[in-house]
Amino acid sequence: MGELINGMHHVSLIVADTSRALGFYRDLLGLEVDGGRPDLGYPGVWLQVGRQQIHLLELPNPDPLEGRPEHGGRDRHLALIVSDIDRLKSQLDQAGITYTVSRSGRRALFCRDPDQNALEFVETPLV
Repeated sequence: MGELINGMHHVSLIVADTSRALGFYRDLLGLEVDGGRPDLGYPGVWLQVGRQQIHLLELPNPDPLEGRPEHGGRDRHLALIVSDIDRLKSQLDQAGITYTVSRSGRRALFCRDPDQNALEFVETPLV
């Protein structure tokens, strides 16, 4: 019968301000905006990550922003593949973004976006 689920299309993250979030995701991380997002009745943006997307939703956040674990690996998080973790560290350092390294021993780090969404970046060589 084959596999029913064979990939991931997108992940949605709640943000308080789409413009501020774009400063992080587009300007700092270099993700491209998909201009095909329809009018959904609230602000937001779709970002390309390879063949997948991150959907930023500017909506009221039901989750607490304070009291979250310092290390993003102990919180809900999105993991993204990077080709050069040292380059990413440099970009985050220059932007004043704090991060923690993975406790697994992998070349990976965790940080939070301006809305306290936890992100993991895992170095995986390009094939």
